[in-house]
Amino acid sequence: MAWNEPGKDDKDPNDPWGGGHNGNSPPDLDEVIKNMQAKLAGVFGGKKSGGSSGGGRTAGSGGNSGFLGLVAVLLLIYALFNSIYIIDEPERGVVLRFGKYVRTLNPGLNFCFPRPIEEVYRINVNKIRSEKHHATMLTNDENIVDIELAVQYKIKDVKNYLFNVKGPDMTLLQATESAIRNVIGHNNMDFILTKGRGAIAADTQKLIQKTLDNYQAGILVTSVNMLPAKPPEQVKDAFDDVKKASEDKQRLINQALAYQNEIIPKSHGKAARLVEDALAYKARIVAQAEGQASRFEQLLTEYEKAPKVTRDRLYLESLESVLSRNKKIFLDAGDGDKILYLPVGEVSSEKAPKPLLPSSVSPQGSKSSSESVDRGMRERDELRKRSAR
Repeated sequence: MAWNEPGKDDKDPNDPWGGGHNGNSPPDLDEVIKNMQAKLAGVFGGKKSGGSSGGGRTAGSGGNSGFLGLVAVLLLIYALFNSIYIIDEPERGVVLRFGKYVRTLNPGLNFCFPRPIEEVYRINVNKIRSEKHHATMLTNDENIVDIELAVQYKIKDVKNYLFNVKGPDMTLLQATESAIRNVIGHNNMDFILTKGRGAIAADTQKLIQKTLDNYQAGILVTSVNMLPAKPPEQVKDAFDDVKKASEDKQRLINQALAYQNEIIPKSHGKAARLVEDALAYKARIVAQAEGQASRFEQLLTEYEKAPKVTRDRLYLESLESVLSRNKKIFLDAGDGDKILYLPVGEVSSEKAPKPLLPSSVSPQGSKSSSESVDRGMRERDELRKRSAR
């Protein structure tokens, strides 16, 4: 038979919803609540209800005490739950007591007074935040450029970040605009558009951090990323022409440098060779001069010993040196108008023709001329023998 079948006895011990209280059936819910109230009343000083006529008042007093005890337990649980704070590693906890800053909680287990006495605000100090800025600015050479950059930062001091400045993010944007205008205003257009992006970003980061430190904003700027600067759209074509001309200029400069690197070593080599040739010529001339000076000193010594012999010897050696380079020799026969011609070159080659004498020279004059030449040659040989002795 089903449990909910009509006509079934309410006291059936097998009925789970019945009133039976054998060992296998659960107790009634109202009875459980009454037993709990009685136990709490006993713990917090209440009296158990009895069967006398005053039992109604005693039971009511015990019920109120049990309710207060339950409220106290709940308040204790609430206080414990709101007094324990576990701060994660990237976070810091800012403690406010009745709205006033008290301290900063470090990572780990921390205890505070429950709310509303103290409140804890968790701030992530390792999170990288970013702010973008875009503006049109005037350069040092009075040109206009569009600048766009992104500033990445994180919280360095949570107390200063929350309480020292009003709107720290807005303060960061204002400091960024002031810094980038300062840097752009001290640089020329060509430098900003070409190779100055990294230097401008670094200088801007230093100025932003310096300003925030002066304000004690509690912000640490980690990086400044600057997009390539560009001219305004109205004058973009003109700036493109300028950029192309600048590229052509740089190309020509590179070509000139390449030619310079090619021609300068060659010029240095030629110059070194000329210097070496000059040094060799100098050494040769100096050596010859020293040799001639030494020979002159030796001749002077000999001349002091035998002046006449030395003088005759020098004369003969000079004649020999001069005449050895000539192929034709004309000798004065001593009669004034008679000249003797000696073809030396032909004599040395064994093809010497007969001497050519002028038409006015007679055979007798030719004989006397030959005798004078022979006499001169004998004197020369005698001088050589004397010099040799």
